Amino acid sequence: MALMQQLGRTKNVTRRSKKYLEEALYHRIFKDGSSEISVRHQLNQFLKSSKRVYKWEVDDTLKKLRDRKLYYPALKLSETMFNKRGMDKTVSDQAIHLDLVAKARGIPAAENYFIDLPESSKNHLTYGALLNCYCKDLMTEKAEALMEKMKELNLHVGAMSYNSLMTLYTKTGQPERVLNIIQEMKSCGIILDSYTYNVWMRALASLNDISGVERVIEEMKRDAEDADDWTTYSNVASIYVDAGLFEKAEKALKELEKRNAHKDLSAFQFLITLYGRVGNLHEVYRIWRSLRLAFRKTANISYLNMIQVLVNLKDLPGAEKCYREWESGCSTCDIRIANALIGAYVKEGLLEKALELKDKAHRRGANPNAKTWEIFLDYYLKNRDIKLAVDCVANAISTGRGDGGKWAPSSETIGTVMQHFEQEKDVDGAEGFLDILKKAVDRVGEEVFDSLIRTYAAAGRTSPVMHRRLKMERVEICEASKKLLEVISME
Repeated sequence: MALMQQLGRTKNVTRRSKKYLEEALYHRIFKDGSSEISVRHQLNQFLKSSKRVYKWEVDDTLKKLRDRKLYYPALKLSETMFNKRGMDKTVSDQAIHLDLVAKARGIPAAENYFIDLPESSKNHLTYGALLNCYCKDLMTEKAEALMEKMKELNLHVGAMSYNSLMTLYTKTGQPERVLNIIQEMKSCGIILDSYTYNVWMRALASLNDISGVERVIEEMKRDAEDADDWTTYSNVASIYVDAGLFEKAEKALKELEKRNAHKDLSAFQFLITLYGRVGNLHEVYRIWRSLRLAFRKTANISYLNMIQVLVNLKDLPGAEKCYREWESGCSTCDIRIANALIGAYVKEGLLEKALELKDKAHRRGANPNAKTWEIFLDYYLKNRDIKLAVDCVANAISTGRGDGGKWAPSSETIGTVMQHFEQEKDVDGAEGFLDILKKAVDRVGEEVFDSLIRTYAAAGRTSPVMHRRLKMERVEICEASKKLLEVISME
């Protein structure tokens, strides 16, 4: 049935009128790869056109964008097609849109969207989506209150909502509460799915109850309809790896491999990652060969994962070979893959190789992103080359994050740089660094001005305008800095 639907969809695309996009929407969106920049460009080109598409294309494209965590483009597509172009929107579509709003614009925006929904749309789907958003953002009180509200309204509360709440408890270090939820689900007659069992096992593992994990495995094999899901054995293998039980982990990985009959790319990725974590380089390469045979074209994400695993296993020659294979066959250069090898070079002290690879990737169209500059920033800070470290900060701020947000250095980085200028009595360097920081942050903070004032004092420099600057910045400096401020403010 699924095959017939897919064939029907392909037929619809090839035979539709010229008013419609000449290819499936998701093919157009991912035409130049799955990087945020290329996806945004293709999406904007489509939205500027007057070409139509079918709803199933929008649904498929939204799913693929969400799977790749490309939430901003997904939200833009959803808003344009459903709000501006008038495409029919189901309650399920509204639930997905709510989730996208939360991920792209934050929880308050998602709450406002939920409030503005018509009452007929406020069912278990949209309530469940908002609950999941609260759980993702670790908002325990709001999540628990909303769950109680759903029960009061007699809305259907299924395994998915309970799973969200249990994931919240796991992430907030409350695994014992997961066990309580399991008992509640069983008492209410709610069927546990594979995700429920996986969260349950994770909770027991965090309580160091490996024998409990193994009892759950046996219960799952007996009672769960989807017990043969490969993700379950990925979870089990990961638990064993974390516990240092590598032999049991490898047995679980063999079970995972048996259950990957449909050649799921994610299953191959997990196998490579987990065999890497147990240090089995031979199996890493064996699974890599299987992955290459299973797919006509090897995805960028697969190369990225493989190179990262090889780097972690200290197989730098293997990582270089893998990179060359990818480079020879890729149509567009992906800076994420270059970053994996650049990071390995920098970690080994091979700075020239790292710089050469960055420049080569740039010539092939992959501009350095914020992560690229972070890699070099860490290197220069460790080697006390502050001038080049500041250049990296400036470049990272100028580049910004892939999701369109601002990039800002960590407080540790800021402190290290300011301490250097203070020790060197370099007022001009410190002021220049502040000018760079102000492009990324609204307020540079008290610690930065404390250091700046100490730098002025150490250099014997004065600043008649410092009082006014502090007032404009609304900064309250420490008592020691206040005393120095009086000294450096004298004309």
